[in-house]
Amino acid sequence: MLFLTLNTFSATGGIEKVCRIASKAFSEICNERNSSLTLYSMHDKADVSTEPYITKKSFKGFGGNKYFFVIKAILNGTGQKCVIISHVNLSLPAYIIKLLSPKTKVIVMAHGIEIWKPLTGIKKKLIAKADLVISVSEFTKKQINEGYLVRKSVVIHNCIDPLLAHFPELDRNSMRSKLGLSPDDFVLLTVSRLKSTESGKNFDKILFAIKALGQQARNLRYVMVGKYDEDEKRRIENVCNGLGIGGQVKITGYVSDTELPDYYGCADLYVMPSKKEGFGITFIEAMYYGLPVIGGLRDGSVDALMNGRLGLLVDPDHQDDIISAIAKIYVNPSSFKPDRKTVINNFGFDVYKKKWERVIGDLAVS
Repeated sequence: MLFLTLNTFSATGGIEKVCRIASKAFSEICNERNSSLTLYSMHDKADVSTEPYITKKSFKGFGGNKYFFVIKAILNGTGQKCVIISHVNLSLPAYIIKLLSPKTKVIVMAHGIEIWKPLTGIKKKLIAKADLVISVSEFTKKQINEGYLVRKSVVIHNCIDPLLAHFPELDRNSMRSKLGLSPDDFVLLTVSRLKSTESGKNFDKILFAIKALGQQARNLRYVMVGKYDEDEKRRIENVCNGLGIGGQVKITGYVSDTELPDYYGCADLYVMPSKKEGFGITFIEAMYYGLPVIGGLRDGSVDALMNGRLGLLVDPDHQDDIISAIAKIYVNPSSFKPDRKTVINNFGFDVYKKKWERVIGDLAVS
């Protein structure tokens, strides 16, 4: 099996995390079948650390050399039983592999917005020629099936990283003290990149909700975790200052995966009423740590929250819906905590791996 990625081990972000987890699943599946996995990463450097997800011998990083990456991918991919691409931007080598080696099964992973928008050229051709398109949510699958001619499309939800810490290292109040928060504060949390070029996350609506709830919930605090660009950080700070809630909002910047559990552990509610989520892996991470969650009902968040079974779904365009949802959980948070067993049974690594085993096995005999 050949797995082609853009960036896996040297960058942060949801897709990169998905690729790391997928590589571990593919490696285990190959080992169990006396086969082998090779992962080619276009942008990772050759000396990047890949363990404990996969062994170094299974990996080759091309350090941004796109031409060499494409050539090597085609040479190695031709004749492989299965080639999986992590992103539609890798369509060129996958399409050529399929033309040169029709028996090779080509699988495209579809995450969200990158495939919702109309595709043209080689990307559109690959979607039609690929043996299988794996969507991370029913929402993304629907967008693909309505927009393109596809041989076969299957949903495999993202899963919780099996290497994610079981429990936060710092106790709740120690982490709060580190962030300048009080034990009595009611802490809202969002984990997401803050980029001025991306809209649809609805950070502002959360900020307006905090302002609106000021009289009945004076101890509301909001922690925004994730890499940011300066323009977006400045814009959010200006909104906060304009609303008079600057002291209630903390923008942390980048937080490593090893530190992230401590942030989940010190929060009371995870909120991200987005309308641009392909799935929303941070939702299932938050629920894994027992946090009530609020998500939008117009994107892949619906899958992560199991149609409202695990959390509250709101209309991301309606400010009052977001205010009402936060108020409900604020009054009685324990009644909105997700069932951890249900979370693991639906979004655990073992479930994820079995789904991939099934679809790969079905392709092998087709």
